[in-house]
Amino acid sequence: MRNGHRVSGWLDGYVALVTGGGSGIGRAVAERFVTEGASVTILGRNLDRLDEVVRSSPDPSRMHAVAADVRDSDQLHAAVAETVQRFGKLDTLVTNAGIWDYQRQLTRLTGKELSDTFDELFSINVKGYFLAAEAAWRELVKTRGSIVMTLSNASFYVNGGGPVYTASKHACLGLMRELAYELAPKIRVNGVACGGMNTDLRGPESLALQDRSLATSFAKKTTDTPPPPIPLHDSSTDPRDFTGSYVLLASREQSGPITGQAISVDGGIGVRGFASAAGGDHL
Repeated sequence: MRNGHRVSGWLDGYVALVTGGGSGIGRAVAERFVTEGASVTILGRNLDRLDEVVRSSPDPSRMHAVAADVRDSDQLHAAVAETVQRFGKLDTLVTNAGIWDYQRQLTRLTGKELSDTFDELFSINVKGYFLAAEAAWRELVKTRGSIVMTLSNASFYVNGGGPVYTASKHACLGLMRELAYELAPKIRVNGVACGGMNTDLRGPESLALQDRSLATSFAKKTTDTPPPPIPLHDSSTDPRDFTGSYVLLASREQSGPITGQAISVDGGIGVRGFASAAGGDHL
C-alpha cells in the first residue's frame, strides 16, 4: 500500500505456495511475492514460526501458513487444496525446503552415517521437490503456471557442501530440466541457483546437526575475515537480495518463453570456479 492505494507489482493477483517458507530464502521469497502483489501460502514443519512470518508480513491478509512435511504426499496435497480454497487458484510453486550436510566429507563418515544421512537429506532435498510438484501440477495446468526450484551453486560445482548435499542439488537440477520437458507447454519449470547466504539452514538429524544453523557461521565472521574466492566477494548475503530472480521466473508476463533454465545468483562462482578450502587435506 502507498498513500492508501495498492501498488501493482510483477505478481499482482498471483497465488503461490512456498515450501520451507518459515525462514531464510523461503521466507524472503514469500515476503517479496506479497510485496509484488501475490497471495502466498508458506509451508513448513514449525507452525509457530510460520505464524510469526504471517504476522510480520507486508500484508498478513495475503499470506497463509500450513504446517506440513515435504516428505508426506498427503500433507502436500492438503496444502495445495487449502491454498486453492483460500485464494482461489495456484499460479506458482516454489520448492525450497532443504537441509545442508555441513560439508561432511565421505572419508569422515561411517557407512551407517552415510546411509542414514543420504536417506534423510535426499528425502527432503530431492523427494520433497518431487512430491510437491506432483501435488501441485494439476492446479498449475489450470493457470498455465510455473514451478521455481531453489537450487544451489552445488548444483553445478563441488565444495558447496559435502558429497551428499552436492549430489542432492545436482539431482534437483536434473529434476528441474526433466519436469520442464515433461510439463510443457502448460507449466514452466525453472530454478534459482543461490550462493552462500545468511540463512537458518539446518543440518540432518542423522548427524545430530538439526539444531545447528548456517546463520551462526555467518554471525561469527568478522571484518578481518578474508573475502571468499569469488568475483563479487563483497556482494550481499541477505536472503532478501536473492529474491529478484524468483519474481522474474514466476511472472509469466516477464518470462513466459523461459523454461528449463537455472539463474545463478552466486556472486560469480561460475566465472572463476569454486576453489576448495580443503586444499590437499582430503585423506
